[in-house]
Amino acid sequence: MADQHDLRPTSTLTLADEQLAAELVTLRDYLRWAASEFHLAGLFHGHGSDSPWDEAVALTLGALHLPWNVDPAVLDARLLPMERSRIVALVRERITGRRPLPYLLGEAWFAGLPFDVDERVLIPRSPIAELVETGFAAWFPEEPPEGVLDLCAGSGCIGIATALHLPTCAVDLADISQEALAVARQNISRHDVGARVRAVQSDLFEALPGRYDLIVSNPPYVDARDLATMPAEFRHEPALALGAGEDGLDIVRRILREARDHLTDRGVLVVEVGNSDHHLEAAFPEVPFLWLDFERGGQGVFALTADELDAHAASFA
Repeated sequence: MADQHDLRPTSTLTLADEQLAAELVTLRDYLRWAASEFHLAGLFHGHGSDSPWDEAVALTLGALHLPWNVDPAVLDARLLPMERSRIVALVRERITGRRPLPYLLGEAWFAGLPFDVDERVLIPRSPIAELVETGFAAWFPEEPPEGVLDLCAGSGCIGIATALHLPTCAVDLADISQEALAVARQNISRHDVGARVRAVQSDLFEALPGRYDLIVSNPPYVDARDLATMPAEFRHEPALALGAGEDGLDIVRRILREARDHLTDRGVLVVEVGNSDHHLEAAFPEVPFLWLDFERGGQGVFALTADELDAHAASFA
């Protein structure tokens, strides 16, 4: 009788890429194989997928430039040798390098829209996408915001998606990183919104003299403990866009202190702080942060109106 340990699955990545590409023929073959390898590798899923199967679907369809809702009849299509080689190479790099899939494909989706991404910017994944899709109607039910600021913009996904969902607004994308702004400008061109969206290098509000009806920010907010224990996938993202001091609030404190001077009287500030939400409440127990709920999941996003920022200005000073 065989030892039970002999029955444990082993990775096929011990085989050469050429052999794998020769044995796996159809799209269905690659979906099944990639899902098996991802499950075996114990990858972290949090950059656009939440399971080995979803990651396999995203990788194979992305590698073949196929939409997520492709006709299932395509599953049994035979792939060309170059297509097979590309998928095998991507699966191997995803597992051995732990690079997040959007970086491997050069693209991520946010609010139903595709964006260019690489290691110069965070991978879009904010629950703020749901607010964008509604046009921030909870605060602007009749008259949409005229001026919008995407602060700490990174790839520009929040601001650009807002511009596309609200076609009358003007949007500034602000970031301290010129490298991130280069990616944001690619996305401005990709979505042809240059007439209403501009990218500005600024250390928070320093280079932004104007006022906005809506300021939205997904700033660095990871506290020291979470930063030290993050999965390997996060090590590929820019550290400047993740960590923000011992409690994750170094940047958020500045935003709270300075935002009112850049909001109109009807303005609203929306900020994501993620797992640092408990730090924020402990730091400002007297402030009535409105914590938002999301149908598709996510936490740690608050909103404050201009009037509320006025009322609690002394707390933020």
